[in-house]
Amino acid sequence: LSELGSESAKIKAMGIMDKLSTDKTVKVLNILEKNIQDGSKLSTLLNHNNDTEDEERLWRDLIMERVTKSADACLTAINIMTSPNMPKAVYIEDIIERVIQYTKFHLQNTLYPQYDPVYRVDPHGGGVLSSKAKRAKCSTHKQRVIVMLYNKVCDIVSSLSELLEIQLLTDTTILQISSMGITPFFVENVSELQLCAIKLVTAVSNF
Repeated sequence: LSELGSESAKIKAMGIMDKLSTDKTVKVLNILEKNIQDGSKLSTLLNHNNDTEDEERLWRDLIMERVTKSADACLTAINIMTSPNMPKAVYIEDIIERVIQYTKFHLQNTLYPQYDPVYRVDPHGGGVLSSKAKRAKCSTHKQRVIVMLYNKVCDIVSSLSELLEIQLLTDTTILQISSMGITPFFVENVSELQLCAIKLVTAVSNF
């Protein structure tokens, strides 16, 4: 999926995505939707008080792998939809909504807690995350994976603004995109995301 994301970006840049068979492209999008769905609601926060640090690391690595895979699927789907001269059949509403749901969930539950201490709340206990969880979150390996995911999500947000200029979306979808575009301005240490959000909000206002 990572390779597919990279290759789809190249094909989009070359402007030849529309040369592919529409039927095959739609089939690829439907497969991508399953992969997006797989990681769209997975929480990456650690709250396994009885587990050893090794067990927690293995558990979180597995979750992050699935979440990252879903991000690659989102990017590939958006690259297809935002390529020049694509047929109407590729703008599948369910897939667009999946991409938005995935992005909103992981901004709120995975990325904001990593970049802004205000968002670091234990969803089960209602208090601040334990020091053990904080230590686990600060490891170099995990931070690298988080940065990679952050960059992918920035690309998704930026590409959604392109999609708004191409395809007419429902009012419900526009409302979801609007809230996703506004929230980053209330979060610290996410300047790259805020730049992408400016593009998104501008595209919504021109919609």
